[in-house]
Amino acid sequence: IDFCETRRGEVIRYVQERYGQDKVAQIITFGKLKARAVLRDTGRILQMSYGHVDRLCKMIPNHPTDPWTLPRTLNGVSEFKREYDNDDEVKRLLDLAMQLEGFPRNSSTHAAGVVIGDRPLSELVPLYRDPRSDIPVTQFDMKDVESAGLVKFDFLGLKTLSVLHRGVELLEKRGIPVDLAALPWDDPEVYALLQRGDTVGVFQLESEGMRRTLAAVKPTTFEDITALNALYRPGPMDNIPLFGRRKNGLEAIEYPHPKLEGILAGTYGIIVYQEQVMQAAQILAGYSLGDADLLRRAMGKKIQAEMDAQRARFVEGCKATSAIEPRQANELFDLIDKFAGYGFN
Repeated sequence: IDFCETRRGEVIRYVQERYGQDKVAQIITFGKLKARAVLRDTGRILQMSYGHVDRLCKMIPNHPTDPWTLPRTLNGVSEFKREYDNDDEVKRLLDLAMQLEGFPRNSSTHAAGVVIGDRPLSELVPLYRDPRSDIPVTQFDMKDVESAGLVKFDFLGLKTLSVLHRGVELLEKRGIPVDLAALPWDDPEVYALLQRGDTVGVFQLESEGMRRTLAAVKPTTFEDITALNALYRPGPMDNIPLFGRRKNGLEAIEYPHPKLEGILAGTYGIIVYQEQVMQAAQILAGYSLGDADLLRRAMGKKIQAEMDAQRARFVEGCKATSAIEPRQANELFDLIDKFAGYGFN
């Protein structure tokens, strides 16, 4: 849950008072040695020149959403491989760095995670004190605290909420009372503003790319804003032009199967949300929603054995529930899988 950035501390203090100081802690997070960092650290220990190491680091592709490892760079960047093959010093550096890559480098406190226990946390997990915080911190990271049976809460500090709060205060001083919770959802002037891409300072709609997208797609309903927010991330982004053309009547809306029109009409025939993946399995293959959720998770995890089992079940279910032939059922499964990997809830 998101809280006003300036008052997040108050929420954590409230939770401590409510449940007990010894039952509330923040969560540790470990910084890992990634490809560039491990090269720089190893090069420094080997006393190699900074310029030489820096040049090697810059050859490693830097994609925040798709981080390259050292072995992948050796296989995929010919210039990098050439340095490795022709220079003994570089070979030694990389051989050592590859052994260290992925290990934890430093620890800090997770930006949002808080655990609350039903008994003193010291009975359940090891704790330590972060010198920058007066709240104990677990020595297990967020995945391990959950395995230890603790419930993790995300208390996010969000600047936007502080800005909205301040805006309401300033308007009040000018004699204009605003109740954010009572604003209408269909104000035409708000949509006109969005369609112009005039959204600097509007949470999640202010990046340059998002503003271009708003101007191209021209949202007219709240559902359009929701869908664009879900589509505007690596992967699903490729569907935005099609979404815009279908919305604005420049291209006919097509559905993967006629039975899916009811759940895909709001997104113009494009699967955008995890819930649509679940409903599609329910409608086409007779899944219960509980089983459909397992399908969604399997698709997200991409474990081949799980996927094969789900595919067989889906194909069988399509034949029994909707009289869909296996070839078409397999195509539908592939299509749903493509969206499920990055679907948003």
